[in-house]
Amino acid sequence: MSAREEGKTRITHVKKAGEASDEPACLVLIYPGGPDLGRRFPLDGDTLLIGRGSDCDITVDLDSVSRRHAQVERRGAAVMVADLGSTNGTYVNETQVQERALADGDQVKIGNAIFKFLSGGNVEAGYHEAIYRMTIIDGLTEAYNKRYFLEFLDRELARCARYRRPVSLVMFDLDHFKKINDTHGHLAGDYVLRELARRLRSRIRKEEVLSRYGGEEFVVVLPEAGHEGAMDFAEQIRRLVEREPFVFEEDVIPLTISVGVATIEGQTIDPLQFVKLADDNLYRAKRGGRNRVVG
Repeated sequence: MSAREEGKTRITHVKKAGEASDEPACLVLIYPGGPDLGRRFPLDGDTLLIGRGSDCDITVDLDSVSRRHAQVERRGAAVMVADLGSTNGTYVNETQVQERALADGDQVKIGNAIFKFLSGGNVEAGYHEAIYRMTIIDGLTEAYNKRYFLEFLDRELARCARYRRPVSLVMFDLDHFKKINDTHGHLAGDYVLRELARRLRSRIRKEEVLSRYGGEEFVVVLPEAGHEGAMDFAEQIRRLVEREPFVFEEDVIPLTISVGVATIEGQTIDPLQFVKLADDNLYRAKRGGRNRVVG
C-alpha cells in the first residue's frame, strides 16, 4: 500500500442497525494500522453495508475500496458476506467470493482493509485474542511484527552472549517492489507480500523467527546458526523466491530478493546495531545488482 493510501485510511462506524445482544458477532479491523486498528464493528442488526461512501454502515476510506463494496447480512442462523460488484472484489481467507457464509475466525478482505469475523458463544474471548495477536503479528502477512522481532532479538542476543553461542540475522527485501505496485496494482503487491511470507514459513524452524520489519523488508533470526549456515539459508530463500513466480488474478509476477546476513558469536551488542550490520549488507547486495546474498 502506498504512503498516500496509508495516510488517508479512515474507518468509521457511521450507524447501527437493530438492537445489540450481549455478545453479537462482529468484524474486527486487523489491517492496515492506524487509530482504528483493532476496532470492533458489531453485527447487531440484519445488514451492514461496507464501502467508501459516507452512507455505508462501515466506511473504509481507501482508494482500493468501492463506494458500495460489500454487504454482510444475517439470514437465519447464518451470516453471509456478498460482493456488490466492487472493482477490486471481496475476499474471504484469500479466496475471491461473490457470496459466502462466514465462519468464526474468517478473514474478510475489502480492498486493502482486512477484517476478522468473530461469532459463536465466546466472542469476547475471541476479540481479546485477536487484539493480542495484533500486538505481535503483522495483519497482512501474518509474520511477526517489528515490535515482537526486536523484543525476541534482544532476548536472543543476551542468551547467546551469556553462553557464547552464535546468532545470525538474515534481512531481505523485494527487488523493484514499487514497480509491482505500479504495474499490477496495490492489491497485487499485498498478495505478493502475503504469499512470500507463506512460502517462507515452511522453511522457518520452531526456534527461528520470521518478521516483517517494514514495508517490503523482512528479517529472520537464526539462533545458534553460524555464518556459513546463515549464508546457506539466505541462498536457499533467495532461490525459493526466484524459482517460482507469483500469480495474482492471472498476472504472472516474477520476483527476486536481495539479502544481507550478519552473524555474531559470544559478543554483547545492541539489537539495533546488529540490525544495522545486516542492513548494511543488504544495501551492498542491492547496490551490487540485486538478487544476491551478501554477508
